[in-house]
Amino acid sequence: ETVERPDPDCYFSWADPIIEEDLKQFRQWGSSTPGHPENFETPGVEVTTGPLGQGIANAVGLALAEKHLAARFNKPDSEIVDHYTYCIVGDGCNMEGILTEACSLAGHWGLGKLIVFYDDNHISIDGDTEIAFTEDVSGRFEALGWHTLWVKNGNDGYDEIRKAIQEAKSVTDKPTMIKVTTTIGFGSPNKANSYAVHGAALGTSEVEATRANLGWPYEPFFVPEDVKSHWSRHIPQGAALEADWDAKFAQYEQKYPEDAATLKSIITGELPAGWADALPQYTTESPADATRNLSQQCLNALAKVVPGLIGGSADLASSNMTLLKMFGDFQKDTPEERNVRFGVREHGMGAICNGIALHTPGLIPYCATFFVFTDYMRGAMRISALSEAGVIYVMTHDSIGLGEDGPTHQPIEHLVSFRAMPNMLMFRPADGKETAGAYKLAVLNRKRPSILALSRQKLPHLPGTSIEGVAKGGYTISDNSTDNKPDYIIMSTGSEVEIAVKAAEELTKEGKTVRVVSFVCWELFDEQSDEYKESVLPEAVTARISIEAGSTLGWQKYVGSKGKTIGIDKFGASAPAPKIYKEYGITAENVIAAAKSL
Repeated sequence: ETVERPDPDCYFSWADPIIEEDLKQFRQWGSSTPGHPENFETPGVEVTTGPLGQGIANAVGLALAEKHLAARFNKPDSEIVDHYTYCIVGDGCNMEGILTEACSLAGHWGLGKLIVFYDDNHISIDGDTEIAFTEDVSGRFEALGWHTLWVKNGNDGYDEIRKAIQEAKSVTDKPTMIKVTTTIGFGSPNKANSYAVHGAALGTSEVEATRANLGWPYEPFFVPEDVKSHWSRHIPQGAALEADWDAKFAQYEQKYPEDAATLKSIITGELPAGWADALPQYTTESPADATRNLSQQCLNALAKVVPGLIGGSADLASSNMTLLKMFGDFQKDTPEERNVRFGVREHGMGAICNGIALHTPGLIPYCATFFVFTDYMRGAMRISALSEAGVIYVMTHDSIGLGEDGPTHQPIEHLVSFRAMPNMLMFRPADGKETAGAYKLAVLNRKRPSILALSRQKLPHLPGTSIEGVAKGGYTISDNSTDNKPDYIIMSTGSEVEIAVKAAEELTKEGKTVRVVSFVCWELFDEQSDEYKESVLPEAVTARISIEAGSTLGWQKYVGSKGKTIGIDKFGASAPAPKIYKEYGITAENVIAAAKSL
């Protein structure tokens, strides 16, 4: 059929609708009906939820966004933000720890417009859930602060389900979990209520038996007229609801023009003019400081000009330096505030932020923990990258430089692991200018999440670094050579750029020409033109050294077969930071020795 497109000037993007041919191409190459639908490919899919538990955590983020925007923008005479968030979970979701992390927060925050259906069919991939999962799920949700209901006939008890939804809506101070007991494979005479139907097709003969059992005489993909008319009634209803909202918003704009403009910017994702000018300006005379502290300065500067910035930390705000000082805490009774207290729930935190980012284009969520604890939230971070959710991950204590806490807290392999993740920007800034530059890029990249790995130890503001340079990913910060022919190229990131500069100064005193390159973001450098890359790393110069307090894996593509990598390919140790750096050879002396050996 020909589908009439909505007004192209409407706030939301639209994709082509799913048609019969798409359904016939289920799980085939290039189809819009993959096994786990993705939000940016399949219309009507808000979030990508393949790994169990991610969807419910996303739903908590969606409900948080609604409650936050409603508290900020609704007026006594105009409820302009008002929607429910619905989610379906299964037994597998309930077994994953991320569900409890997210649902604990949903109960604490009193997200009354979140309604979750638990498909209680007692079957998971390995068989009946009695082999591993016999807890009282409703009891757990009640303990988490939820309202719970039970629909005992979920197979065809439609009126009972409708009644449960209405009751859920009547409870406004708690989220609701509706346990819906169903039979998996309902209607299949030989496979219903068995794990055989959990993730596999019924097969031709069982399909025919099921059709006969259900009294369904129609050809495949045929939609009877009464079914079509029943579902199609939502088209004019939806159009009428949208027209009503547009009229309501027009009145809202007249009464509250400033709030309306702010809300519209959040809905569209349009950043205020000149927003990046608010970022702090640093010079070589600025006092040395840890990049985690400089990060807090950037966050607080951005919060004043970017109305959709919202976020928090996994019980480490005072250490991650992520508090927005001009705002209070997002809590059950203060949802208009913008500091989110996630508690020690890294995985749930990341997935909730994905939900916030995918709720509305102009909401820019950030979340924080120690860099090493990205291991506890990597599943959510991968979904950020996969589903184009521009979450900003503020990861402090980025290296062995955190010192005494030892190898359990010292990230070694984490930088390279995220550099290997598609559609993720991995920043490791060397000073204030690069930290500001990283935030600028992170805010601009709404379809690509960013990680900022930040130091605990104080770092100087180096000559040659710049906000603009960060956009190139890797750029020259000092060079005393001519004709693009230095004797040595020393490249580094973060706290080790200072070491690279010191080594270059010593080599220069000995009459050598040395170029120092800050590789703040590999992904952005790799996207530059061949001409630019040659201007930074001329092919003819093979005497190259890299230094980074982490795994050396990956640096070979920049230093080449004749270069040297200085790093750490084993776990760290517990000692003061200067001692660890010396013992692990992350020193200017080692850089100089490596250069002279080339």
